[in-house]
Amino acid sequence: MTTFDDRENAFENKFAHDAEMQFKAEARRNKLMGLWVAEKLGKSGDEADAYAKEVVRADFEEAGHEDVMRKVLGDLGAVVSEAEVRAKYAELLAVAKGQIMNEL
Repeated sequence: MTTFDDRENAFENKFAHDAEMQFKAEARRNKLMGLWVAEKLGKSGDEADAYAKEVVRADFEEAGHEDVMRKVLGDLGAVVSEAEVRAKYAELLAVAKGQIMNEL
């Protein structure tokens, strides 16, 4: 193999790794978001875990994160403002990335 082929393979591997890590971080963020919303709704234990799984599944309805926002905002109603939910969602992505990095 040539040096160019080696570099190309390295870039492809890095891209695949980065995409996998981003997917894991977003799924973890959605789980954390589900647990946070469950707490706001007074759920705990198995009920909170089940709700968090629902939030993770909601992310597969369409591209982007608006499907998750629709679910949690609809479930929360007037309990928490949309601005607070969106801020928490952004905050939890950093938390999720940190958790994943610590697991490596």
